[in-house]
Amino acid sequence: MTTHPLFDIAGRTALVTGSSRGIGHALARGLVEAGCTVVLNGRDPHALEKAAAELGGAEMGGAELGGADAGVHTAAFDVTDGPAVAAGIADVEERVGPLDILVNNAGMQNRAPLLEFTDDAWRQILDTNLTSAFLVGRETARRMTPRGHGKIVNICSLQSEVVRPGIAPYAATKGALKMLTKGMCADWGRYGIQVNGLGPGYIETELTRPLVEDEEFSAWVRGRTPAGRWGRTEDLVGALLYLASPAADFVSGQVLYVDGGMTSVL
Repeated sequence: MTTHPLFDIAGRTALVTGSSRGIGHALARGLVEAGCTVVLNGRDPHALEKAAAELGGAEMGGAELGGADAGVHTAAFDVTDGPAVAAGIADVEERVGPLDILVNNAGMQNRAPLLEFTDDAWRQILDTNLTSAFLVGRETARRMTPRGHGKIVNICSLQSEVVRPGIAPYAATKGALKMLTKGMCADWGRYGIQVNGLGPGYIETELTRPLVEDEEFSAWVRGRTPAGRWGRTEDLVGALLYLASPAADFVSGQVLYVDGGMTSVL
């Protein structure tokens, strides 16, 4: 049995921001396995080289890493810096080729009571989780629009809809990212670009390991989730591949929640 052609994205070129580890790395792996040429992005060139080697190879600045013909490349630039983003996207398209898919995954968490949240911490989480998607999305769309096609997937969150104490700024950024996704859809749909969000629930990663190991919190997650477990990074891959494929050519401005059903229950 062969895969339906509507889900075939082999040969496409994708950029995944914040992809040296965690969810971004898992999503990049899924795109590689689907036959895409993938560009990993982050600020640390050495971390990117290691991540690329784990996916089978990379080419950075003309030097190949980890094996030939792997279809994995790296691009180190700060997604919160407008000029760096413009230069980085230009370099990627010159060195790797026109981007068909953008995954805005770069993000961070900072847990603190709202009364204790500092101005600097607010600006940092806003820049990392929201401004980065605007900057990278805008620069990529400037190149996609003349070509008449493109897929942008913004990594939103369960907290685009609901919130717990101690994470109000994070939820604010993810809620805003949901609306930015809809705004990008409204502005860019006429140019053949589909923009959607992917909303992970509680996913087990190295960054959430302390929460997973907290028995009280972990029991709450399992009890609150109809699926009865934490999500795994691989649970997110199928949703991304769908949103990046021709099967979703008439799907735009939506957020697909992959949360084991948590947003559906009280």
